[in-house]
Amino acid sequence: MLAAGILGSTASSLNWAGRSGAGAVVTKSFGLNPNKGYANPTTVEVTGGVINAIGLSNPGVENFKTELEKLNKSVPAIASLYGANPEEFSEIATRVEDLVDALELNVSCPHAMGGCGSAIGQDPELTREIVQSVKKSVKIPVFVKLTPNVTDIVEIARSAEDVGADALTMINSLGPGMRIDIETGNPILNNKFGGLSGPAVKPIAIRCIYEVYDSVDIPIIGVGGIRNYEDVIEFLYAGASCIQIGTSIMYEGMDIFGKILTGLERFMDDKGYGSVNGMVGIAHK
Repeated sequence: MLAAGILGSTASSLNWAGRSGAGAVVTKSFGLNPNKGYANPTTVEVTGGVINAIGLSNPGVENFKTELEKLNKSVPAIASLYGANPEEFSEIATRVEDLVDALELNVSCPHAMGGCGSAIGQDPELTREIVQSVKKSVKIPVFVKLTPNVTDIVEIARSAEDVGADALTMINSLGPGMRIDIETGNPILNNKFGGLSGPAVKPIAIRCIYEVYDSVDIPIIGVGGIRNYEDVIEFLYAGASCIQIGTSIMYEGMDIFGKILTGLERFMDDKGYGSVNGMVGIAHK
């Protein structure tokens, strides 16, 4: 899948990802009302990845619906939603239910404004309330994107599963972190702090998925620092059923989907795997 937040703001970019080999696409997270997010600079490169503090900038659900209506439906489309409370999440979900194939609830952004993001996903009871509210409001599948910035991610995962989550997406960016300009002495990001994504977070993502896999019965969607087919195999072995690509698109472009698929197919042929399902959770056996 194309991960949320990467080239997911317009129908043209989402359709492009589908044409490039993505098996599904996830939109950039959007909320009930337009949000300008943080002022530039919002991203900075660091060793092993990128720190970003975009602040969930988006045009709001009604404007975003215009883009969703333009999707060519060549692959399943998943809408990434955020809100400050169960009522907001449910209202957005009902407005877009007929335009997408599934929803991904962003309760895990480490640089969100106004009490959204990881402030929700770090609280098992609040996570439960939001998932339960959305599940009661829509008939399409509901995924929940979890934050690694918790003491016990298994507890949060179980809370989401207990009230009907159809899958878990793991993990959102790590942090927050920051960089300082040594010439000026100022923080580089306008918001000072942001979420870390990219290869540096992959070991954390693998560990989180490994921990959760034995504790839930719903599928896990792995995301975090995937650059090549070898990374995909690690995620599958840890317990993910499929994966999302995000930050690596900044370096490899949309060609990364085709490269990973080619490498994965070759590996599976060499090892005698008939399907990806036979690879899921091997590290637990």
